[in-house]
Amino acid sequence: MKSVIVDKIASVAQHSKLGHELRLSADIPCEEGVLVAVRVLNNKARYNKLELTSGRMATVNQGDIVVGALGHRKALRGYSGYLPKTLAPGDTIQLLNIGGVLGICDSANPDVGPPFDCEVLGTVLSFPFLGERIGVPARAGASELDLNCKLNTGGVPVVALAGTCMDSGKTAASCAIVGRLRHLGLRVAACKATGVSLRRDILAMEDAGASETMIFSDLGVVTTTAANGPALTRALLTTLALRQPDVIVLELGDGLLGAYGVEAILSDSTIRDALTAVVLCANDPVSAWGGARILREQFGIEPAVVTGPATDNTVGVNQIVERMSLQAINALSNGVALGDFIAAILKDRKAA
Repeated sequence: MKSVIVDKIASVAQHSKLGHELRLSADIPCEEGVLVAVRVLNNKARYNKLELTSGRMATVNQGDIVVGALGHRKALRGYSGYLPKTLAPGDTIQLLNIGGVLGICDSANPDVGPPFDCEVLGTVLSFPFLGERIGVPARAGASELDLNCKLNTGGVPVVALAGTCMDSGKTAASCAIVGRLRHLGLRVAACKATGVSLRRDILAMEDAGASETMIFSDLGVVTTTAANGPALTRALLTTLALRQPDVIVLELGDGLLGAYGVEAILSDSTIRDALTAVVLCANDPVSAWGGARILREQFGIEPAVVTGPATDNTVGVNQIVERMSLQAINALSNGVALGDFIAAILKDRKAA
């Protein structure tokens, strides 16, 4: 066991309540969520930020000692990487995302450049036993996910947002809906059920007016998969429903055909039955057409409305309305109208 002073603690370690002087172990369990300290070996001009536990974005510099969590990532527009089988102090791994996920990078998108290389220093230790100097590996999350948890929304309506891929406008639409519903007098809870650990999106929903928020990493999951996505969604919705909001806004990160479990979530009949409305976020009219077809044919879900970059001007809006017989409303330029549209659906449901 050795001591180290760390410069930055990534948001994936949000619930660990770490100080900047930490104890490290040379014994490193290669398991998702285990917190490790690393030394950054290079500088980057692009994709060079780290989200801290405070929510602030900090520039990462060569020589910084950073705490992150072991995990994997399969991003279409970013880094892809995997959890190593073995690790020892002195080994090199990569920083896979802004939230502090660490693994072995096996593919990089040219837009973000090569990742940060990091020298492994050791496992971060926590000391849960009062009065004893027995350290155990610190892990991400406030609690552990129960894969067998049941879904109980208690009748609280759920508005879900699904996208054709990452960066299709899901968070912007979520925030527009949250903000408008709050202005209409509703108490709104919000959560993000899929993706790679990063709190930025739920912080934006809080800024928009969500009274309670949760994300999958609260349950110790660094990166979601088809294996844990449905259980995570059930746990998040059930936990938020216990707080008795008027509505829950559920963002499904990544895309309908991504690797983070959206398909598995929508394949779960208990989750589908709990969804009051599904908003489709699309980058262009073709992806809107494909996304609507997947929702309709694979899951039996009729999208309530289409938003995202596909609706940035009247050309895309008209294509969606004429070819798909769907309402199309842009969240950035017409967020109030999008929120009012969802509010009308909620009102109709309540009246029924």
